[in-house]
Amino acid sequence: MNQSHSTVVAEAETGIVPDADALVSPTGTDPLAVLVADCVPVVLVGFGAQSDHVTAVIHAGRRGVEGNIAARTVAELQRHGAESISAWIGPSVCGQCYEVPEDMREEVVKAVPLTFCSTRRGTPALNLAAGVGGQLEALGVSVKDLGGGGNPCTLENERLFSHRAVREGRPAGRLAGLVWRDA
Repeated sequence: MNQSHSTVVAEAETGIVPDADALVSPTGTDPLAVLVADCVPVVLVGFGAQSDHVTAVIHAGRRGVEGNIAARTVAELQRHGAESISAWIGPSVCGQCYEVPEDMREEVVKAVPLTFCSTRRGTPALNLAAGVGGQLEALGVSVKDLGGGGNPCTLENERLFSHRAVREGRPAGRLAGLVWRDA
């Protein structure tokens, strides 16, 4: 998908690359990918009564979390038969590293209170992983992270790509979250 920091959810179609920040495979057999360099990658698998699987990926940036792209994606999974959903949240910039202007923090926190955070220096910040995780849990989704006890921060962990770390001399790149099932 062409990710543009939106709240658009699209359905996977062979040969089509939609402008969206979430992508759903109604059969689960379409390989889906989400690319990030500080935003929050989310991979979802939904299970139905007949053990059908539907899958999705979310690129959860500030606008997506604020606009609740998680709820839009879960609604699509449910529309395609998902009765229970599991989600895995991958590495992203942590709340203590994602500094934002005070007015931006106030605006986002008004929509998603769990995003409230401050940097280690006490300046305004946002914790997008906490926000999207809370949104998913409020919808009854089983949320897991990829590490034991939390995901690494893309800015603090030199082995991960971070858009913010490029200006510090680290190489540019993206992390990928992938999901599909065998037919």
